[in-house]
Amino acid sequence: MPGSLTISHHESAVVLDHTDAERLATVLAELAYLLEIPGPNRINDAQLTLLCEGRAADRAELSRWSRELATELKGRL
Repeated sequence: MPGSLTISHHESAVVLDHTDAERLATVLAELAYLLEIPGPNRINDAQLTLLCEGRAADRAELSRWSRELATELKGRL
């Protein structure tokens, strides 16, 4: 839910509502899946470029990062 996440430049802890953490973990896992699969449902290169925000588009790295973060989040729920 909007507002359940608090991030500050002055605080080291980040707090995320449990329900939002579950949802974020699912979205990250799905992102990794869509980066990895072949075929028409795969995230295309233009979409990948947007997801990388101008940095060099690295499909394998973004997939790995998304999957690892999803796993870490799920492990903390």
